[in-house]
Amino acid sequence: MRKKWPKMLYLLLLSLMVVLGGCNFKESSTESKNGKDVKSSNGKPENVLNLSLDNDIPDLNQVKTTDAISFSVLNNVMEGLYRLNKDNEPEPAMAKSVDVTDDGLTYTFHLRDNVKWSNGDRVTANDFQYSWLRAMNPDTAGSYSFILADYIKGGAAFTAGEAKADTVGIEVKDDQTLVVHLEKPTPFFVGLTAFVTYFPLNEKFVTEKGDQFALKYDNILYNGPYVLTDYDQAKGVVLEKNPEYWDKKNVAVEKINLKVIKEQSTALNLYEAGDLDRVVLSSADVNSFKDSKEFGTETEFTSYYIQFNLGKEPISNPNIRKALQLGYDPKVLTDVVLNNGSEPAYGLIAPKMAGVDGKTFREIKGDVIKPDFKKAKELWEQGVKELGKTPEITLLTADDTISKDTGTFIQSEYKKNLGIDISLVTKPYSGRLQTMRDNDYQMAVSKWGADYNDPMTYLDLWMSPSKPFRGSYANAKYDELVDSAKNESDDKVRMNKLLEAEKIMLTDDSVLGPLYYQGSAFLQKPYVKGFVTHPYGAPLELKYTKVK
Repeated sequence: MRKKWPKMLYLLLLSLMVVLGGCNFKESSTESKNGKDVKSSNGKPENVLNLSLDNDIPDLNQVKTTDAISFSVLNNVMEGLYRLNKDNEPEPAMAKSVDVTDDGLTYTFHLRDNVKWSNGDRVTANDFQYSWLRAMNPDTAGSYSFILADYIKGGAAFTAGEAKADTVGIEVKDDQTLVVHLEKPTPFFVGLTAFVTYFPLNEKFVTEKGDQFALKYDNILYNGPYVLTDYDQAKGVVLEKNPEYWDKKNVAVEKINLKVIKEQSTALNLYEAGDLDRVVLSSADVNSFKDSKEFGTETEFTSYYIQFNLGKEPISNPNIRKALQLGYDPKVLTDVVLNNGSEPAYGLIAPKMAGVDGKTFREIKGDVIKPDFKKAKELWEQGVKELGKTPEITLLTADDTISKDTGTFIQSEYKKNLGIDISLVTKPYSGRLQTMRDNDYQMAVSKWGADYNDPMTYLDLWMSPSKPFRGSYANAKYDELVDSAKNESDDKVRMNKLLEAEKIMLTDDSVLGPLYYQGSAFLQKPYVKGFVTHPYGAPLELKYTKVK
């Protein structure tokens, strides 16, 4: 019966129950047709694209940033040695080619002759060495230091403060030749060089800007298809075609406005008014537009979950944590509340993520966590007994529509299924991220999108040392499994280790409460062509988009 209720009625009932009780793989299923010209007030076609971001932009410092929104902006104004193409395969970008030794341990990248920064300076091999070392240096590194340090020889010791920069396996032979030595063969390494943390930095420019680097659009130096001409963290950015970009002839759109619009209803109104060229639909609007020629759906390699903070009471109590993990039904969330193509999650690793022997990881493992309200009640009662009192619990969420709806759903499920009350704390997206980094939360609605097509892109995030952002989790057995998988050459053995690691973190330690694998329904104007989203890394790719 519940699945047949209209969503608005369902959400109303959820709200009443609460009152009475006290954010990479995207596959577009449609393509817009019957295009028309976008026209300005004087009747001439405009080569401008208007898009929205569903939350504020946390940080455009590529060394520090970790979120998909910042990645999406940076991916269109910066570029690595390689870049993901329309088919999501890495192709030469700042580098024109690479030579790899037979043992797979040494990569020699040859830069193009005509690659430049937006100020006209040449992009050199030194810019990559400087950027990569900065991303691994313990004094300047961010959360993504591992994506370099885990693969480049000497990187881990440097990041740990146990070795100097000159011991790291990055050599500058000359301005156009960069040699990289790896710890072990890594077949997907070329693809990693398309990732945001692998982008170059101009040392002179970064030094001049100091602590103001990347805080304003003119405090960033660009080498990608576009440059920023306006940047407001809360309002959005304006991108304009980079005249110094080496492949500018294949960049079609002259100007792109990316506006921060957190409410999906507001974005839809702007789309219908002609002020946006593409919009993600809320679940309430899907049925109204699903027969439109402008309608499409996407599924992604992005997992949403409740991040439990094992370092905070009462979440530190295993029985309380396990009760909260089993006390809601993800299928109700996806079918009734979201209604956008998302799939209920019963594990961490998303469907379609690579496995072994022609099977995906999820096909091999199946479901790990399933809702069990009776068991959840028993665990809750045991946890309360151990604590000696009924605990007060808060759930942290971002302030966009989907995050708020998800938080309300979880709150009501706990009230209905377990008879307990929790409070919601809602903050802007960047505020939610910082609150988790500051270890000032009990549990939070969080997500992770794949950086590359392998389960390791999820599982090595929860390795020691423990981090507040990852729930203050540490388990020696888990570390051993993930670390040995990184050094395992036998694919079957390697995958079995990762399968066991996921089981430990979810069933033994209850670090996460799986929610859903992200999907979305959208409308796209018929004159927008070649719109690309990527299966991993930065989702948004605007280089290939055209406005016809």
